[in-house]
Amino acid sequence: MSSIEKIVEQALQDGYLTPAMEAEVGRICDTASELSIEEYMALDRLMGALLTGEVVAVPRKQFINVMEELVLTEAIARVAEIEASSDQTLDLGDIAAYALNRLPPLYATTEEGANFQRNKARAELAGLISDEVEEAITRNLNKPEFYPERQSLKRKPTGDDVLGQVSSLLKDYAPKYEEVPK
Repeated sequence: MSSIEKIVEQALQDGYLTPAMEAEVGRICDTASELSIEEYMALDRLMGALLTGEVVAVPRKQFINVMEELVLTEAIARVAEIEASSDQTLDLGDIAAYALNRLPPLYATTEEGANFQRNKARAELAGLISDEVEEAITRNLNKPEFYPERQSLKRKPTGDDVLGQVSSLLKDYAPKYEEVPK
């Protein structure tokens, strides 16, 4: 039994298709040169179950970590300053991840909750956010090139510049940002 068949079986048993399950099916479909008839049948069964509601696709995000937004805002501003005034190229994703790993998460499930968390963070954590982003930048500037072949998660930035990295991050965190209204 293939991974696709196992994933579909699990989704039918649980009644849910998680983002991880969906990503794995997508990865298999993208990398396989050809799917078997059993895999096609499993995918057809999954599609039918999703259409009837027998299986529910769990949304990618039912909550947000407001700290991600605040760190990205700070990091984008600092990285843009440095890149504009020097020949240094910084990795925005590495910088944000380093800082986020040292800051408290601020999760919210509603707009009101997100606004509350933003205001609280601006009042109580602005200095800490700035310090952690600054430390992340210092480490990024001084890091040796351990694994130049390493692959970024999800999409690769469209370029080595800040604009390319920001565009890539926006696609990940705000997928409807550039969507044209119908």
